[in-house]
Amino acid sequence: MLIFAPKSQYIEIMIQQEIGNAIKERRKKLGINQQTLADLASVAVNTVVAIERGEGNPQLATLLTILDTLGLQMDINIKQLDYETV
Repeated sequence: MLIFAPKSQYIEIMIQQEIGNAIKERRKKLGINQQTLADLASVAVNTVVAIERGEGNPQLATLLTILDTLGLQMDINIKQLDYETV
């Protein structure tokens, strides 16, 4: 599958897929299905399915709730970008 997108969008897609894969792997390791995860995290099963596929744009709070439910955490680094004024 080829994805033609601006570089920033491509990176975003890769990150979404990595997060989705990590959630799916952990869920399977715990032996629970998508519906059970959705119930435990109080989200719709469609949300879990979309996140695992690397699709959609979940709210950060939803994503963190799912990760917490699975005993996972996400480290976020916020960096200040230095732009030269033109």
